[in-house]
Amino acid sequence: MSPPEGVRGPLRLEGGHIDELNRVFSESFTERYHRDGMTGVRVPQLNPVVWRYAIDSAGDGAMHWRDDTGAMVAFNLAHASGREGWMGPLAVRPDWQARRLGRTIVTEGIRYLEGRGCTTLGLETMPRTVDNIGFYSRLGFRPGHLTVSLVREVGRAPIAAGARPAPAGDREGLIEEARALVDGLAPGLDFSREARLTLDRSLGDVTMVRHGGRPRALAIWHSVPLAAGRSADEIRILKLAAADSTGFKEVVRGVIREAAARGLGRVGIRCQAGFRAAYGDLIDLGFKVHWTDLRMLYDDRLEPAVPPGAVIFSNWEI
Repeated sequence: MSPPEGVRGPLRLEGGHIDELNRVFSESFTERYHRDGMTGVRVPQLNPVVWRYAIDSAGDGAMHWRDDTGAMVAFNLAHASGREGWMGPLAVRPDWQARRLGRTIVTEGIRYLEGRGCTTLGLETMPRTVDNIGFYSRLGFRPGHLTVSLVREVGRAPIAAGARPAPAGDREGLIEEARALVDGLAPGLDFSREARLTLDRSLGDVTMVRHGGRPRALAIWHSVPLAAGRSADEIRILKLAAADSTGFKEVVRGVIREAAARGLGRVGIRCQAGFRAAYGDLIDLGFKVHWTDLRMLYDDRLEPAVPPGAVIFSNWEI
């Protein structure tokens, strides 16, 4: 879809664009909260290392648009994790909203993910933001279940002597184990790129649970601060896969232990509410509800079915 007059794109996002990207992100999301009545909210700029992770994870799906002065006016990061495609974050600068540019950037994201052969295609938005829900609905998206963000406070402990990144050889084996476990639960789904970027850039780690020497659950998590200028104080689980409830609880407990060992105060996880038993397990483990987002799916590109008792959480935010 061609952009409105006076705009060119899509153009490839690069690491050198992060300052501009941060300004458009903060301005557009702050304006969105204000329109929803939360006038005291100011969305902070994100940590540049988090943006670099997101841009490299999206690859050719990291797109932006510029006006005729050369200034960035919109962006969309479209990610393909194997056959799972999702968009986020995406935003249009406030002065360019309601001028068809939002439709353009979403349509380009759909086109890119369809070209990658994604059988799941979606995004997330705030449930209270009816304008956004209506906008995405007109483009062919339909409401799915909630994604519930939960947080558990962690008792701090000294950093464990052994809490160091795995050697490069071990990382390759870990990444392959992660790929095989996820593909075995949801054929075509692949978290190996996220695992590799996380490990290679020391953004966090991969916690793996094995039963009888075989992988049964994993969590890919980040401990670098999300917002720019803030100190590390939490672990955020980005991707999680577990063959059964036992593995799920073990891997979550493992991440909690990692947070305590690193002196971090809490663990955050985004639970897709379709996994009702796993949600109950998190409540029993002491997690508290912090936020909700509405998952919306395009056309018939639904999320993959998993075996009974298995759990897959795939964070559609960075």
